[in-house]
Amino acid sequence: MKDQKLFCGPRVRRLRRERALTQVRMAEELGISTSYLNLIERNQRPVTAQLLIRLAEVYDVNLRDFAGGEEAEAFADLSEVFSDPLLRGREIAQQELKDVAAAGPEVSRAILALYQAYRESLTRGADLAERMTSRGEGGDAPELRDPMEEVRDFLRLRNNHFPDLEARAEDLHVRAKLSRDDLLHGLRGYLLDALGIGVTIMPVDLLPQTLRLYDRHRRRLVLSEMLPESGRVFQVAYQIALIEHGEAIDAAVKESGIEGGTARRLCRAHLASYFAGAVMMPYERFLQAAETLRYDVEVLSRRFGASYEQVCHRLTTLHRPGARGVPFFMVRLDAAGNVTKRFSSGGFRFARLGGSCPRWDIHRAFQTPGRILSQMVEMPDGSRYVTFVRTVSRAGLGNSGDHHPFAVALGFEAAYAQRVVYADGFDPTKDSQVTPIGLGCRLCERADCTARAFPPLTRPLIVDEHRRELAPFMFLTD
Repeated sequence: MKDQKLFCGPRVRRLRRERALTQVRMAEELGISTSYLNLIERNQRPVTAQLLIRLAEVYDVNLRDFAGGEEAEAFADLSEVFSDPLLRGREIAQQELKDVAAAGPEVSRAILALYQAYRESLTRGADLAERMTSRGEGGDAPELRDPMEEVRDFLRLRNNHFPDLEARAEDLHVRAKLSRDDLLHGLRGYLLDALGIGVTIMPVDLLPQTLRLYDRHRRRLVLSEMLPESGRVFQVAYQIALIEHGEAIDAAVKESGIEGGTARRLCRAHLASYFAGAVMMPYERFLQAAETLRYDVEVLSRRFGASYEQVCHRLTTLHRPGARGVPFFMVRLDAAGNVTKRFSSGGFRFARLGGSCPRWDIHRAFQTPGRILSQMVEMPDGSRYVTFVRTVSRAGLGNSGDHHPFAVALGFEAAYAQRVVYADGFDPTKDSQVTPIGLGCRLCERADCTARAFPPLTRPLIVDEHRRELAPFMFLTD
């Protein structure tokens, strides 16, 4: 890996075009010849370590962007699309997919968007037909794209970092003179004094199914008494975001290119939640504490008065140029394996269509509620990550509530292991400590996996009635 040459010509060319630079101008700013830059952009010369550092200094970009992460993500997307049985008999070589991904990640995203619309239209069409058959009538036409996937794609493209909202959260701290020791009191006072909105804590017997409700006519924010203080702080800050920064949030949603009404509302809610998290955990102070504590989520939770899951969310947003944290990815699953939240980062890929790998400890977390499980995993491409997972309970449920815990997992590239406490005891160079996993059974081509639930869509299945192996399926391999 150390001697591997880095060819990232298309990425350098896109950077140049994004900055509206000619090859002559960029070459001058980088201190290289125009002909050498031309060779780099055509992938006829590798990018040296010195040139990578120069790119980062001149254009304030993340070096990881040039390590093939974007192309690898586009390649994974294309591989998932072209593994569909619909295209069986039209097999496309992996190298061709890699060439497309390297030349135009945006083309790959467009192909993925079309494929998602196709898959979702099939599902929704079947559901609509079933409803019409059972009820004899149809309903409103459904949106072609999954609104949650639209928002997730937008967050991934923005690296789940929004500088304007960060600045507005920091400004609120100054204007409202917020104290870390009594953040709830300060936010409630600001909401009332500056925006004329009072906060009422409502008994659970009067508000049994609702955690937050904003009464526009009475200008009152009603919160359930079942919310812990971290939840109350979050909801008050969330309401401030919608009332005081609604126009900025709407502008960000408009720039996202999201078209569906439901997806726009979901995106708006996420950005308001982002603002609330930034208020609870101000960027500079939170990043400094995270680095000092080696990203110990439970200690950070205590220090900032936030829940475990709120801290996990915040850790996925630390991508400020010049002050970046460890790039975490996050996923939240229910006991049935349904993904309810997902934030990609650090090159780790989630399957968009289907479940996650059964060998990943995120599924085992439900057997040890409240306990953090750490694991070092390896993807089929050889990339290694450290992940840690813990169950969390849904906020606001009393003894009579329907308690269904979630498993929240964070992960990061193994290269960052020394900076994170949950990697202690792991050696990224030791194969014996690594668990091989994949995107999901239908996309994973590991032939020796005994935990496989389905054969891969990318390989012909072998059925031999006279032979039985430990792996539940046999299929052709290279």
